[in-house]
Amino acid sequence: MISETPKPPADRASPLLRERVRTVFKRLPKGLAGDEEAVHEMRVAGRRLRVAVPLLAKRPDGKRVKRAVRVLRELTRAAGASRDLDVSLDLLNAYLGGQGALSAEVIALRRRLRAARTRSRARMAEALMDLEIARLRRDLRKVLERRADGLFTILGRIRATRDQEGQALLAGFEGLGDRYDPVALHALRRQARRLRYTAEIHDTLMRDEASNAPRLFKALQEQIGALHDVHVLAGWLQSQGRAAAERGQTALAEAASALQAAFEERARELHRELLATGPTEIASRALAALGRSRPAA
Repeated sequence: MISETPKPPADRASPLLRERVRTVFKRLPKGLAGDEEAVHEMRVAGRRLRVAVPLLAKRPDGKRVKRAVRVLRELTRAAGASRDLDVSLDLLNAYLGGQGALSAEVIALRRRLRAARTRSRARMAEALMDLEIARLRRDLRKVLERRADGLFTILGRIRATRDQEGQALLAGFEGLGDRYDPVALHALRRQARRLRYTAEIHDTLMRDEASNAPRLFKALQEQIGALHDVHVLAGWLQSQGRAAAERGQTALAEAASALQAAFEERARELHRELLATGPTEIASRALAALGRSRPAA
């Protein structure tokens, strides 16, 4: 009896890459208009695509892929400051909502933060319009025309990403220990996010071998993200306090300093909560989950 030749694995990568591209350009118009949620969704979609293109595309070292990744990085960065101020205003409003009657100085600080957000949105729209969006669309269209690379090649890239990024993530947590360093933690958050998006791609391609890695990386990312958001607001309040002190506005400087101290304490509280969960252990479990699945021989 003649055995049948095994069928090649179904091409799940090309539709995935196409979907990632479509999502970015679907979010872009409302993001340009300054819609708060659309800005967030646009950044997330851009980051997911930035991870997906080098993993899935043929010729990942080609000029089109490299150029597309560069523009996508610029896109997410252009929207970053506006999104940070959106979150800062939400955090400040939530905090002040439980403080009773507000002083004139606190109201002035909230008004300044709202104005800073408005200016940032205008700068974001200008920065996005300066990007080479038409070139990005052409490059991505060519990448899609070639279709995605083969499954075994893609899984090899995923394993290489897991090993390289995972080693750096674990080394980062071990190096930090219990030290409070929001800037270093934010860098580790970015690594966890890239690994999360890599794990999502893995699980989409290997439907019958889905891992728990995306959930674990997401939990880690969100914990550090909450700390980062509070730290950013404390930094903004610190800059307002210094500027007010230089102008001789003592009451305003004191109000800013008091709010800064409250948010700095909240950031340290979130850091203690992060340490209690064991971030190194969570990262190790996520990496192990991502490393279990292997392509069938």
